[in-house]
Amino acid sequence: MNNEQIILDRLENIEKLLRELSLLKKEVLTIIEAAEYLEISQSHLYKLTSSGTIPFYKPNGKKVYFNRPELDKWLLTNRHASHADIEQQADEYLMKKGRIR
Repeated sequence: MNNEQIILDRLENIEKLLRELSLLKKEVLTIIEAAEYLEISQSHLYKLTSSGTIPFYKPNGKKVYFNRPELDKWLLTNRHASHADIEQQADEYLMKKGRIR
């Protein structure tokens, strides 16, 4: 890899980081920004909106907008417990019932 290619790769990485930083500063995102933020395609994001799976806003009835904190909250739904969590819950249940594992 020559020096020119290395510089171009680094510039591309810097541009990507700047885009990500600007998304983190914004509270209201467009469909393009939201798709990039969620790391999904725009078409998939449209499917999520049409099915009512994801929270969104349509102030004028056409353009779709997203509230970034609401997207974060949506991303953290349906948590799956780890094996350690399940073990701890089982231990707590057995202790509560007066049994020891």
